[in-house]
Amino acid sequence: ISDELGENLVTFRAHHGGGWLLSGIICINILILGCALVSGSAFNSVAITAVHRQIFLIVLLVLTMLWMLFYTAVTSRMDQAIVFKDSHAGPVWLRGGFLVFGLLSLLMDIFKIATYAGYLHCDSAVKVAFPVVQAVFLIVQTFFLWTHAKDCVQLHTNFTRCGLTLTLSTNLVVWMAAVTEESLHQTEIPDLYVNVSHKMYRANYGDKCKCSHSACDTFKEAFYYLYPFNIEYSLFASALAYVMWKNVGRLVEDHSHPHVKFRPKEVCFGPLTGILLVVAGLATFIMYEVDILTEDEEKRNLALLIHFVMNIVIVSLMSLATVIGCIVYRLDHREHVSEKNPTRSLDVGLLVGSSIGQFIISYFSIVALLATGARGYLNALNLSWALLTVLQLGLQNYFIIEGLNREPFHVMQEAALHTNAHAYTEMSTVIESNRSTYQLTSTKNKLNWKRRILKEVSAFLLLANIILWIMPAFGARPQFDHPTEIKFYKFTMWAAIVNIGLPFGIFYRMHSVASLFEVYLFS
Repeated sequence: ISDELGENLVTFRAHHGGGWLLSGIICINILILGCALVSGSAFNSVAITAVHRQIFLIVLLVLTMLWMLFYTAVTSRMDQAIVFKDSHAGPVWLRGGFLVFGLLSLLMDIFKIATYAGYLHCDSAVKVAFPVVQAVFLIVQTFFLWTHAKDCVQLHTNFTRCGLTLTLSTNLVVWMAAVTEESLHQTEIPDLYVNVSHKMYRANYGDKCKCSHSACDTFKEAFYYLYPFNIEYSLFASALAYVMWKNVGRLVEDHSHPHVKFRPKEVCFGPLTGILLVVAGLATFIMYEVDILTEDEEKRNLALLIHFVMNIVIVSLMSLATVIGCIVYRLDHREHVSEKNPTRSLDVGLLVGSSIGQFIISYFSIVALLATGARGYLNALNLSWALLTVLQLGLQNYFIIEGLNREPFHVMQEAALHTNAHAYTEMSTVIESNRSTYQLTSTKNKLNWKRRILKEVSAFLLLANIILWIMPAFGARPQFDHPTEIKFYKFTMWAAIVNIGLPFGIFYRMHSVASLFEVYLFS
């Protein structure tokens, strides 16, 4: 019997290995080709234009939509196609954030259509066609992932794997295109480096091509402010598609996902401090955005000073809170989760991987500032910010990973109560059952000091990460407004470092918010 089972296992792996390999090849090829086209179209000196990039993206979006429609209409409706559901995949708060980002991305596409429609008389119609196709894609994909994120497909597995990697790679290429366009818009290049500057990028149509309606400039400014939401939407979609890809053919044990209620009244100090930090951060961010554009050097330096001090205060408080949370973890004796879970593995991988972007920027800043002596108060503050950011990232990663990999408190409590109830069943079944129910209810409703501290820390870190997401996502670029790193590395190299690392750092903050919310719920 064992030999027969072994032969069947080998046959199963050989049969399904082709699907994994083919889907991986499709994903890699699309990503590399997309990266080449996006990078090539970012500069005016080459023959590849934004129109060529958008035609390629339109083809990808249409192919992905066709597969999604096939899956929804055919594969998902077949008998025995979706026998199992992964209860951990696509939790409601993640899908809720995905839906919000999708709606804001749809609004961005509407503004794009209104803007580019004004230039139809003197520019390519592809620039209008792309946001139209992308708007339809947003609707189709949001419905698809909201409905099928938990599916563990058992039929058409190879075709489904290829379709999911097509979805994954399409979203990543769209993300790369959005990041590149947003980075070019935010990066003001000095005059000695002739390239696409902020002012040139705004006036890229020239005097010969004027908008046919007066609202073009307003719509253009509006959709650039919505780029961060579109960027996050693409990454959220990529994550959900990856989990679905991992779950293809997976036989999931029938474990009901624990129902956890969100009770904001359980904590007070952490959310209150976090809200104050968000308000203060927004105030200083608005001041920074206004004053950094002035010609007065004193105002610019004051704006940088306030921005550096605010960020130092934020990361210092976050580091202190995280240390307290880590100490509580050391005193806590909850077991680590042993069950294999693609969603949790992806969360940890994305957390560590995306933090590398911020690590890169911080370490490059540290090297440049130390090498130049860190003279002056702005350089000293910049160095302090970089060092504290490195410390905060390491501590926060440890705190979140530990929280995600610990058994939830309510699960441990239920297990202990059921064990005690079973031990005393012979003495008094009815009395002990009622007592266990009462103890379980009272224990759930009353937090012990460890749970309260972990929830306070998680809530505070969640809000602090939101303000650290808002500032760089909506235009704060002290890396270019403070000249030390530019002089040390030269503009071309430093711009490449920031424009590659910063999008990952921005995603890290948003992903940390989702992870910390999960840590909060299960603490």
